[in-house]
Parts: sequence; C-alpha cells; structure tokens
Amino acid sequence: MLATQSSTPIIGEVARVLGWLMNAIFAFLSSAFNIENIGLCIILFTFIVYTLMIPLTIKQQKFSKLSAKMNPEIQAIQKKYKGKQDQQSMMAMNEETKAVYRKYGTSPTGGCLQLIIQMPILFALYQVINNIPAYVISVKNTYDALVTGIMSTSGYQAIMEEIGKGKNVNPDKFDYLKVETIIDVLYKFNSSDWANLADKFPNLSTVIEQTADKMSHMNSFLGGINISDAPITNLLSVAILIPILSGLTQWLNVKLMPQPQTPSNAEENPMANSMKTMNVMMPVMSAVMSFTLPSGLGLYWIAGSVFRCIQQLVINKYMDSIDLDDLIKKNLDKVNKKRERQGLPQISASAKTNVRSIETPIKNVAKSQDNKQSKANETSQSVSTGKAKPGSIREKANMVKQFNEKNTK
Repeated sequence: MLATQSSTPIIGEVARVLGWLMNAIFAFLSSAFNIENIGLCIILFTFIVYTLMIPLTIKQQKFSKLSAKMNPEIQAIQKKYKGKQDQQSMMAMNEETKAVYRKYGTSPTGGCLQLIIQMPILFALYQVINNIPAYVISVKNTYDALVTGIMSTSGYQAIMEEIGKGKNVNPDKFDYLKVETIIDVLYKFNSSDWANLADKFPNLSTVIEQTADKMSHMNSFLGGINISDAPITNLLSVAILIPILSGLTQWLNVKLMPQPQTPSNAEENPMANSMKTMNVMMPVMSAVMSFTLPSGLGLYWIAGSVFRCIQQLVINKYMDSIDLDDLIKKNLDKVNKKRERQGLPQISASAKTNVRSIETPIKNVAKSQDNKQSKANETSQSVSTGKAKPGSIREKANMVKQFNEKNTK
C-alpha cells in the first residue's frame, strides 16, 4: 500500500507513470551503487523527463519561428479590417487569416498543442516530487515500523490530526485512519518535528530515532542540505544557496529562450507588456518560494532550469541551422498529402491570399440574407396594408373581415 497519490484526472494518471520512473531510478541506484539519496533521484528524474519532452519543445519553437515570418502578414490583415465590425468584414478577415496559416502549412493552434501536452506532465512532475513516498516504494517502506507503532497507540488519531494541520494535511480532507495519511504527514517533517513526535509518543522514541536517521540519510544532499527542510529555517546553512540558485537559473533560462519580435507599438501591446512582466517576476517568485518550501522542491526547480538552459543552447543552435523555406516546404508537403486524401486542391508556398475567392461566398451569404430580409419586409407590408395574392388564405381572410365590417355597420 502506498501513501496518498494524486487523484486529479489526467494529472493523476500521468503522475503514476512518472512515479514508476522515479521508483525505478531509486531502485537502480540502491541496487547498483548502494546509493539511497532522494536529492540525486530528483535530479536524474528531472533530467530524464525533460529529455523525453525535447520533441515537444522543438515543435513549439518551430511554430514560434514560423510565427515571426507570418506575423507581418497577419498584422497587415488586421490593419486592413481595423474598425470594421460588420459580419462581412469579420468573416473576410477570418478567412484571409486562415489562408495565411494554410500557406505556411500550420494553424493558429499549432503552438498550443505542445503546451497542452506539456502542462499535465509538468503538474504531475510536481506531484511526484512533492510526495515521494506515494510513488517510491523504498521510501514508503522506511516509515512502516513507525506507522505501525503510532496506529497501535491509543489516541493517536487526535495527536496526528493536530500535527497534520500544521503540515497542510487537513483532517477534513484526509482520513487519519489510513496508513497513507500518516505517511503523508511524516514525510513533511523537518528536523525539529521528529523531536516533537518523540514527545507525543515517548514509547516509540527508539523507532522514531531510527526512522529519523534513515530519512535524514536519504534527504541529505551535498552534506549540508536536508531537502525536507525549508532554507528559511536555517539561513546560515549551505541550504541558502537553493533559493539563490533557483532564481538565478530561472532568470538565465528566460534569457536563453527565443524572444518574440517586439512590435513598434509595444507600449500599447498588453500581451507584450504581460510577457515582459512575467519574465521578470518568474525568477523572483522562484527564489521567494524556494525560501519557504522544502529544499527538495527548490532542487527540482534548479535541476529543471539548468537542464532547460543546456537544452535551449542546443535547440537554439539547431533552430539557427534550419532553413525557414525548407521548414515551410515540409509543412506544406504534410498538409497537401492530407488535403489530397480529402480531395481538396493543393496549396502552394508562393500562393497569395485570394481575396476574391473569399469575398464571393461572403457576398452570396450577405445577398441571401438581404433577400430574406426583403421578403420579410414585403410580407410585413402586405399584412399591414391588407394586400394579398388572389386565391391565398390571406385574401379569404380579408374577404371575411370586409363582410363582418359591412354587417356591423
């Protein structure tokens, strides 16, 4: 039985897969090198997961490179229809914009798909790092003897619930009759919490000390960092490097990311301003949060940022070697093969947006709508004036109406 795993749809399933990988890394290091170190596992685990995500990152940045080429054309279309809010103009702008994307063999959602795939992975990655015993059997087993002793002690539930409140394991949401919940609380212990637990369960002082020593060994990183402790609890230790490195590596990562071209009116562009603000705030937030959260999470952020920096340097070099025309040609080849299967005409990279072909169906739609409105107006007019076609129901109704009016007089 494992500690509490994430039950969030999709993220929970992805976390179980990533948890299997983390467990495999821990077991391999233990059996092959007799190393049982959670910090080292976090680093290797983060590097492997981000390596598997490289194809998604490359696809996303290819789309960014295409966007830089397409944006002037799209902005020209937006400028052309600026201030026009009628249906015909909106439809024309939409069709012309789609034509630009088709010309480059991509779609407006081309960059979103990779992000949609990556987000559950990143959230699941955090879930695994934040609750190692739920996914690494060897770490969970370390708590078995202590949990058995605690749960066999009279009145343990009230004691553990009180301790758990301080560890954000709320009794309203978690069942303290379950082994998993007790382990969840114990895994959040820092060095000082073990002494407090020994005061609450004096008859278990020996097994508490053994468990604390074992977890201290697993959580020890670079000799002076306990990854279960927050750096703010000991500002004079080497753990203070965790938030500093977390902010610094995050800042470096942002600098290495390819930046979109800044439009001439960037001051009036809310999206550009938001991106600029976010690029400044992300490193600051990373550093601040790393002060108050367990060092293990800060170590994960540092490992991820360092790997992304190395990854970005390699990808930037690769992207520089890509000929944009070749990229467009390959995209079009894929699109045209799909269109051929659908019986649609081929698209040429040199094709220009055919406004006439766009405007014709739009005008037809508008004309059809005008005809409908004209007929509606004629019907309304005939009703108000009493005119009706010979032999129609309306004519007969008028005859009855006239007859009644004469008799009334």
